[in-house]
Amino acid sequence: MGASVKLELLPTRSDSAAANMATDFLLLRRYPETGRANARFRAYGWHRPAFTFGYSQKIAWVRGQLPADAEGVDLVRRPTGGGLVDHRDDWTYALVIPRGHELEKARAVESYRAVHAALAAALVAGGQAAVLVERCEPAADAEEAAGGDGHGELAGCAAAKGPTVCFTRPELYDVVDPATGAKIAGAAQKRSKEGLLFQGSIWRPAAVGVRDWEVFAETFVAGLATALGAEAEAASWPEFAEGEHEALTEQYAAQEWTEAR
Repeated sequence: MGASVKLELLPTRSDSAAANMATDFLLLRRYPETGRANARFRAYGWHRPAFTFGYSQKIAWVRGQLPADAEGVDLVRRPTGGGLVDHRDDWTYALVIPRGHELEKARAVESYRAVHAALAAALVAGGQAAVLVERCEPAADAEEAAGGDGHGELAGCAAAKGPTVCFTRPELYDVVDPATGAKIAGAAQKRSKEGLLFQGSIWRPAAVGVRDWEVFAETFVAGLATALGAEAEAASWPEFAEGEHEALTEQYAAQEWTEAR
């Protein structure tokens, strides 16, 4: 893709956990228009304390990992993979890379590395020491657990080791504090015929060095634009089909969806 590619920056919004998941999914499935090949990015907040978990996770395992103080929080199954993520004090974003882009065509581990390299550089520029995890040790039964290649919907060792609680154990190309090893940022991916969806999260208590989150966001977006070979520009909120977002929000909020596995 050439220099005409845009990285469209959507307005920052807060919503319920189910509505946030619906928006991210529709940005992948419905937002690309005929003849458009732009990437799109949004940062967002949460109306209520929430946890999300990967599409393929077993609900019994998820409930067993919830902390004691999580009673009454929203719990929603994501469209992407990955483990359990606590959104009560995080900085959350979604990135859609269109079909055919070099990062969309790359292996999951490579696209994961590229996005997190931009994120780590922005953290460092903002005052927080941060590096990528360059090596992790798979479990002994990694190949069997991962179905053979160790990647699936996740990057690096996450798929191989099985389900995880995000921010408790760093995986390959996660972002960590080099002094303490504490995990700062992780993400999950979903690939479809329309492109590639990233859902990422930064745990703020592990990034206390960040001086200004707005400046961090600007630096991160600039780094993403460079990685994508794109020009970042503000974009208006997309218009989905009438009732489509509401219907999908209801699906994500439904007990049947949450307990589907």
